Amino acid sequence: MSPSPAIPLEPGAPPLGDDIAPDTMTVPSRTTVVRIGAGFLLFGVCWAIGLAMVANVLLPQRLSDIGVSSPDAWFGTINSVTAVVSLVANLVFGNLSDRSRSRFGRRSPWLLFGGIIAGVSLFAVGVLTGPVAIMVTYCVTMIGLNMMLAPALAVISDRVPANVRGTMSAFFGGGATIGYPLGALVGAAFITQTLSGFTLGAVLLTLSGVLTLIVWPRERSAASTPPVQGGLKDLLTSFRPPSPRSAPDFYKAFTGRLFMLISYQMIAAYQLYIVQNYVGQTKVESAATISTMSLITLVVGVVASLGSGPVSDRIGRRKVPAVTAAGLFAVGVAMPWLFPTTTGMFLYAAIAGFGYGVFGAVDQAINVDVLPDPEEAGKDLGVLNLATTLGQTIGPIITSTVVVVTGSYGLIFPISIAMTVIGAVAILRISSVR
Repeated sequence: MSPSPAIPLEPGAPPLGDDIAPDTMTVPSRTTVVRIGAGFLLFGVCWAIGLAMVANVLLPQRLSDIGVSSPDAWFGTINSVTAVVSLVANLVFGNLSDRSRSRFGRRSPWLLFGGIIAGVSLFAVGVLTGPVAIMVTYCVTMIGLNMMLAPALAVISDRVPANVRGTMSAFFGGGATIGYPLGALVGAAFITQTLSGFTLGAVLLTLSGVLTLIVWPRERSAASTPPVQGGLKDLLTSFRPPSPRSAPDFYKAFTGRLFMLISYQMIAAYQLYIVQNYVGQTKVESAATISTMSLITLVVGVVASLGSGPVSDRIGRRKVPAVTAAGLFAVGVAMPWLFPTTTGMFLYAAIAGFGYGVFGAVDQAINVDVLPDPEEAGKDLGVLNLATTLGQTIGPIITSTVVVVTGSYGLIFPISIAMTVIGAVAILRISSVR
């Protein structure tokens, strides 16, 4: 598929206005922008459904089905180990994609091969019967997933003009916002046939890379770009993150995302166990409740994520939507704490789902806006994405620790709210973004 045509700059125009695509130094056509947005949406939907149906439902159920002792503890351990693997993989593949010089571009090959690796290994997770083997193979899945995620996020910096980054971020975040609840919904439908569910999840992870490359305009060749000089020492040095002294807003954005993800994962990763052990529902009842929660989150998430990104671009502000979203999310988390019932869980799905949808829509735009060097977007976004991975690690650890120590899920809700408040304060302190 050939690259979409672009409108050339007028003579004497500023080199990088808000409507200029960094890769072409031109004003992209409307068709190009639509295709990039559609690709981000499709990518987010596919990988998020494939991962969420396993991570939120099928994996914890699989651990119970194979008869491991303390499946909730094993689930926490697996989440922790795979999150560390993801943390390293995201940084590595973001940096390697910056340094790639393929005729297919810097980012595209990583999406293709990452999807294949993630899909094949996820299918294997559904076949294996030992918790250690499941954990190791699931780590491979996370490696494949991050081979796609880190380069895909760098595309926002590479190819998207500043005046539509909020919208593109909304499409990416909106895809994940749509995909996560759909994944939980689809996963619940396969709760008694887990192998079929793992198979579907594997197919979706593979397609997330392939279909996105088909929808996006073809990436420009990087074969003629001068290669990065230096040997192994220079490669290792290139992984060094930006200095906090020279890029303070970068680390404030990092902190904001980290604590929002901790808050989110404390609840989302354990929602099956919360419904069963905190609310007190049976396996069948919990599947129905999770399905309803997923539908609620899906509806509010679509409205929140796809609506707030364009609004952010129109008003020229990122922090106001992000902090408002954090407040809504905290209110949603309080609902099952105050009302430990099915209704409380439904209110959580509606209010927190809306808040997280808004946050996801503008979060990536904030991250791109605070990058210290666009030429190292893959690596630096990989550093920022460590906040996601750390949040995915720390959140479940906090939940599992609190449950083991107290024997109850009651305290996880106020702790989650506190994490959200810290994240909102960090975002408010960013000075270079309005």
